[in-house]
Amino acid sequence: MNPRPRSELVARELLCSLVRLLVGAVPANGVSTTTAQAIFFANHSSHLDTVVLLAALPLRWRMRVRPVAAMDYWGNGRIRRWIAERVLNVVFINRHGKVGEDALAPVRQALQEGASLIFFPEGTRHNGALPDEFKSGIFRLAEEFPRIALVPTYLENPNRTLPKGSLLVLPLINRVHFGAALSRIAEESKPAFLTRARQAVCELAPHQFSSSPK
Repeated sequence: MNPRPRSELVARELLCSLVRLLVGAVPANGVSTTTAQAIFFANHSSHLDTVVLLAALPLRWRMRVRPVAAMDYWGNGRIRRWIAERVLNVVFINRHGKVGEDALAPVRQALQEGASLIFFPEGTRHNGALPDEFKSGIFRLAEEFPRIALVPTYLENPNRTLPKGSLLVLPLINRVHFGAALSRIAEESKPAFLTRARQAVCELAPHQFSSSPK
């Protein structure tokens, strides 16, 4: 990875500190993997998800993790795009590209350059406490980068702190639950992998959410 300007690193740390102050972003436990790279894959229910997960990560991970973000949202508007590029250091993907265009190409490049990622396998926000069905992107990355740890992550409360469609931030503590890295199973089918990956995230949810309907 190319080193980032000090000013951008400072801006990111200030943002993380602000997020922790305003909405908690408390790690419920530590990140257990010792690998050099990881993909933190999580449920996606709020525009707060990216910054809450980022703020909850230990500094050693924050220094080299890049959130994967939709170009149609984070690239829309000069201020939002500046935050995405200069503060969050996102990897943009185009969810509405041309037929045959590989939306994951920028993600692969980031991994090849040594970055870790924050990844939302649902592809878009989902209103429920538990994640919706996972799309195939996480399976493709798991196949192509077998040595990179896949860390299931559950975000508790962003969907209640800033629900989809709401502009009002509620004063709730957001906790981030990190799971053990997902094991690889040789020749596992895509449907079986996606079901297992989603279940790994669901199992991290506190009891009051883990029994919620999908």
